[in-house]
Amino acid sequence: MREKLDESNFLLYAAKHYDNPNCYQTLEFYDDLNVFKYLKRLFNRYEETGELKERLILNHLTVLYNTFGTEPATRMLFLKLRGQYQILKPFLVFLNTMPEVVYSIGVDNTNIKSSDIYMDEKIVEILRSI
Repeated sequence: MREKLDESNFLLYAAKHYDNPNCYQTLEFYDDLNVFKYLKRLFNRYEETGELKERLILNHLTVLYNTFGTEPATRMLFLKLRGQYQILKPFLVFLNTMPEVVYSIGVDNTNIKSSDIYMDEKIVEILRSI
């Protein structure tokens, strides 16, 4: 059974799955965690203005997956980007990291099915052109 992931244990969960052999200070760990905030800002900008910085988003996602691993990074993304799954999913499909189910997210311990998430068509078209 997978452990529950919510805001109360996010830092502990992230630290447990953190794998960066070049990290020598906790400041570097927190810098890597800031990538979640950067993605949130980029997604908010897309929702507000329609401007999508797809390559920057892909770079940030690659950093997260390389640093935390596939399943932990995906679970943390779904926790931190609640309400923006339709923007996130096309990128995860593009990177071949979208699971069928994301397990035990949030206070209510929700399992999120991939098939229940609509994909933003504009993002799908942009990613197909890459």
